[in-house]
Amino acid sequence: MAQIIWTEPALSDLDAIADYIALDDPHAARNLVRKVFAHVEQLEKHPESGSRPPEMRRSRYRQIVEPPCRVFYRHDGKQVFILHVMRGEMLFRKTTLVKRDRDTSRE
Repeated sequence: MAQIIWTEPALSDLDAIADYIALDDPHAARNLVRKVFAHVEQLEKHPESGSRPPEMRRSRYRQIVEPPCRVFYRHDGKQVFILHVMRGEMLFRKTTLVKRDRDTSRE
């Protein structure tokens, strides 16, 4: 079983998304956070179940989608690092994901 490690930036991403949704519907925001965490938990047993992001097909990164969120992660054999969470309609920036991964590797 893989250990799930949420990075601080990824948690901040999810928190910001939930805060925005909570402005209109606090219940929906809580449900989204619960669903994202539940979906991520499946990676403990199935760390390679996520798809490769279309923007980075030949990379080591994977994603799971819990609408409206995309959750980006990397699996190293023992651990799953949750690196970035974004709303699906936002512009994906490869540099954000790579920088966060680099920062995680230094810790």
